[in-house]
Amino acid sequence: MITTERIEVHGAVQGVGFRPHVLRLATELGVRGDVRNVGGHVVITACGSPDTLSAFRRALHERAPRHARIDDITVSPHENVGHAGFVVLGSGFAAGPRSIVPDLATCDTCVAELFDPGDRRYRYPFINCTDCGPRATIVESLPYDRSRTSMSGFPLCASCSAEYHDPADRRFHAEPVACPDCGPRLRWGKVLGGEALHAATRVIAGGGIVAVKGLGGYQLICDAADSDAVARLRKLKLRPRKPLAVMVRGVAEARLFSDVDDEAAELLTSPAAPIVVSPSRVGGLDVGLFLPYSPLHHLLLHDLARPLVVTSGNRSGEPIAICDEEAEAKLGPVVDGVLAHNRPILARYDDSVVRAGRMVRRARGFAPAPLSLPVPSPAPVLALGAQLKHTTALAVGDRALVGPHTGDLENAQTFAAFERTVETLCRWQGTTPEYCAHDLHPRYLSTRYAERWSRERRIPVQHHHAHVAATAAEHGVRGQFIGVAYDGLGLGDDGTLWGGEIFLATYRDYRRVGRFGRAPLPGGEVAVRRPSRMALGYLYGAEDFGAPSIPDIGRTAEAGLVRKMVERQVNSPLASSAGRLFDAAAALLGLCEDNTYEGEAAVLLEASAGGHTGPSFEWKLHQRDGMWVYDPVPTLRDLVTCGDPVGVAAARFHTTICEVTAALVREVAGEVRTVCLGGGVFQNRRLVEAVTRELGGFRVLVGERVPVNDGGISYGQAAVAAAVLAGGDC
Repeated sequence: MITTERIEVHGAVQGVGFRPHVLRLATELGVRGDVRNVGGHVVITACGSPDTLSAFRRALHERAPRHARIDDITVSPHENVGHAGFVVLGSGFAAGPRSIVPDLATCDTCVAELFDPGDRRYRYPFINCTDCGPRATIVESLPYDRSRTSMSGFPLCASCSAEYHDPADRRFHAEPVACPDCGPRLRWGKVLGGEALHAATRVIAGGGIVAVKGLGGYQLICDAADSDAVARLRKLKLRPRKPLAVMVRGVAEARLFSDVDDEAAELLTSPAAPIVVSPSRVGGLDVGLFLPYSPLHHLLLHDLARPLVVTSGNRSGEPIAICDEEAEAKLGPVVDGVLAHNRPILARYDDSVVRAGRMVRRARGFAPAPLSLPVPSPAPVLALGAQLKHTTALAVGDRALVGPHTGDLENAQTFAAFERTVETLCRWQGTTPEYCAHDLHPRYLSTRYAERWSRERRIPVQHHHAHVAATAAEHGVRGQFIGVAYDGLGLGDDGTLWGGEIFLATYRDYRRVGRFGRAPLPGGEVAVRRPSRMALGYLYGAEDFGAPSIPDIGRTAEAGLVRKMVERQVNSPLASSAGRLFDAAAALLGLCEDNTYEGEAAVLLEASAGGHTGPSFEWKLHQRDGMWVYDPVPTLRDLVTCGDPVGVAAARFHTTICEVTAALVREVAGEVRTVCLGGGVFQNRRLVEAVTRELGGFRVLVGERVPVNDGGISYGQAAVAAAVLAGGDC
């Protein structure tokens, strides 16, 4: 008996060679019918015997292309097809959730062709196939067809067209396919093609800095071993001390710089090709390394034969440049040349960063792959994120499409990039959000954006609830959990600043059951930028629980000013912040007086702890206002007076915070045994590992695919908003 089925395949099935895969399977099994992209999924009409169709459906899943992700396959009866064989049809349109495949690093086969003098794409910097190349950065809308990408302006030559239409070719329906005869070209001023690349490499080899148009935006590149070039780049980026990412030729070269373990090596060589932060071989701070992920990077590293500093092409506080005119105007005057090309970048994607197997910045290679929501949203929700390390998420059904890292919403240009990301996410999904989720802080630019919705369409989400909800949602937690939220600052529902919080929570709501003791932030934002100012805040104004005070180490004019500010309560808001406590500890140990980048003091404190160990400092828990509260004053007093070497004192401070966290969790846990860690402080690998060990018997979860810092806030907001709209006990 011959039957016909309509098979719909949902997931990441566009831009991964899925239609060629279907065609090959159908031909192999003798199935008649057709396949097409429809909306964001694939629709197959298949005709054959029941046994054959069963084998066909099984093979669709079991033998799927390596970059495909199948979320669901639905089958329904269908009329007989008129095709004698199996064909690929033109795309159609349909509503519903849609997946965009992230950009994929150049595959080994394309790299081999890139350096094969006998190949027609020899040294062509835009080589790609169905297994690799640009995806999200060139997509205008779905379905994913060449006509709806930035490749639409490059008609295929006869040779590329033959490959594109040949089911046996690995470039069959590879939408970005091109060659030197019909595709994009490099440009260096008025010089085009291979000579443009040679001009750029000569400048870099001579100690220059070049702005290079990458996959998701411009990058600034120089010789990593040229101290003068690196110093110039630091001055240009206003990054005097923050580590710069280094691109190396392979894992072997990476191991010259860092202790790259098997997990890090797998990440480095993965199709996502993120920056992987690993322990440095020369001591001190960890180092961020990555491998070439585009043909242009491969050519640069091959020709220069040396490690390169590769960092985002922007000036401090601005979004990464994607527009050629913008790059020429802003980067051109401050670098030694601009290597551009004529393939437009339609979506801005910085490089992703992973540390200890956990996401620090989710961007190129990972975003905008959707993340599951534990509670499906009854209506589309736009989650607007926070202010720093900004991302945006769009919740549709049981998935959240999380956009790329935007940066800090500090100026009009970054805000414009945020607005463009919102437009792109909504266009890709073919939907208009009915609700928005936003932070409580009224001065966040993302919160102000929420005012475009009527009040009844806005869902405010407390900052730290979003942090722990993001961790819970990523791991599919159901029911009540303990949320431990440690970060810099976030506005609490009582109007005060929080940052060291313990919750009993679900996705819908939470109860604050523990916190860190408060201390003033003398000068507000000044205390955030200046850890030594924060130390004085604890010295002169820490919440009083009756413990002996910290020895007065303030003997400067600044100390006298801060003391008066705190005593008179002038611009000194109180905060229960774990992040600011780490800042104070780093300052008291002489590690960092001023943060030149967010979190620098905490990074230096963790690095100083290194391989040291030691018992905890004194710590106390108290009950106040129905909550358990940790008093940090005894801890800081011990830290100042212990006489230990700095590294040992830093290690003992970490041990103390670990013990405090475990004690707070045990005091509030009751029958709850799942603990979700969230907030930027938990980027600290030493702290996460210690807390996990200390809480044996609990299920301790931390963000892995979603950043625990503010980059994960939008996903947490989406999870909370979906649960609020769904109602019920969740």
